Amino acid sequence: MARDVGAAQAFYSAVLGWRFGNDRLGGGFAVGFSDGIPVAGLGSMPTGVTVPVAWTPYFAVDDADVTASRILERSGTVAVGPLAFGTGRAALASDLDGAVFGIWQGDAIPDWGMGGEAAPAWLELRTRNAFDAAIFYGEVLEWACSQAGCCEVAYVEEDNRILLRHGGRTVARLHGGTLAQAPDPDLRPRWQVHFRVPDLETAVKAATGLGGSAVSVADSGPGPHEITLRDPEGALFGIVGPDDSVPF
Repeated sequence: MARDVGAAQAFYSAVLGWRFGNDRLGGGFAVGFSDGIPVAGLGSMPTGVTVPVAWTPYFAVDDADVTASRILERSGTVAVGPLAFGTGRAALASDLDGAVFGIWQGDAIPDWGMGGEAAPAWLELRTRNAFDAAIFYGEVLEWACSQAGCCEVAYVEEDNRILLRHGGRTVARLHGGTLAQAPDPDLRPRWQVHFRVPDLETAVKAATGLGGSAVSVADSGPGPHEITLRDPEGALFGIVGPDDSVPF
């Protein structure tokens, strides 16, 4: 969600090489495409809303109302919705430690999330306790269930991380140790999205030239080729090289 969608499109086009178009999600929303594959969306922040500009992952669910109930039953928060949005229904929520995420019920844009190298590299949850978070999201989103297509959850002992895999591909990692009451909001529990770029140095130069910045976030992960950027409106996101696998 951005306050100036036009400026955000110009920034992410230059940094990530995306092209934008409107699809079936209605006005005020633009879809970013990489090599013709939909990668992510930019939405317009409602007037008067004072929440920080940020990237938010949305997880597909079969029934938004059922999932919202699960969130509340497990002491999470449902801030908005579920409500009609475009061709489906969506809700905005937060987990036990305050990390914000969304849920989506409905038809996805064709090829959404299936773009291989064009798709986001991975999501990362920085949270207080990775095991507690895995249980929360596993129950809410039905990870590691017996249904076809469910995600696999794995524990990596050497760095105390939990991985989420789908179709043999690591799509998310959960990392504990973040303080819920940290004075620096960048260190509080949150989801961060990582995108692939053809060249890290070129992407950083493009970002800083357009008013963004490269930031150093404590304990940002073990990968030597991860860089966290902040866009001109303050939203954090990660970039990785085209050949970098999830670093564990």
